[in-house]
Amino acid sequence: MRFMFIVKTDHQGPPSPALMEAIGNLADREIKAGRMIDSGGLTPIATGAQLRLEGGKLNFIDGPFVEAKEVVGGYAIFELPGREEAIASMQEFMQLHKDLMPEWEGTCEMRAFMPNGHGCD
Repeated sequence: MRFMFIVKTDHQGPPSPALMEAIGNLADREIKAGRMIDSGGLTPIATGAQLRLEGGKLNFIDGPFVEAKEVVGGYAIFELPGREEAIASMQEFMQLHKDLMPEWEGTCEMRAFMPNGHGCD
């Protein structure tokens, strides 16, 4: 099964060098094992844009566009046998944050892809 992990935080600034190194080592291991397909961090919302369809009109909004407590800071896509393995992988990732940057607060959301990439939910 294919899963996406979505990392959300209100933490300002980059992760600590120790956390970045640990995440890099974890990513290297998962890529070599064929479990991690893709991952990446996202730029701040101030550099983004939205195109919203509302009331039959398309409206373009240049960033920053939300006053949100948490924003998506990064993602990873995994190919794993099932939900239990995805949860274990997510726990290992978040434990790195707890151990190496205890002041960091955030969420790692796990979502399975629809079979054959279909669906919008």
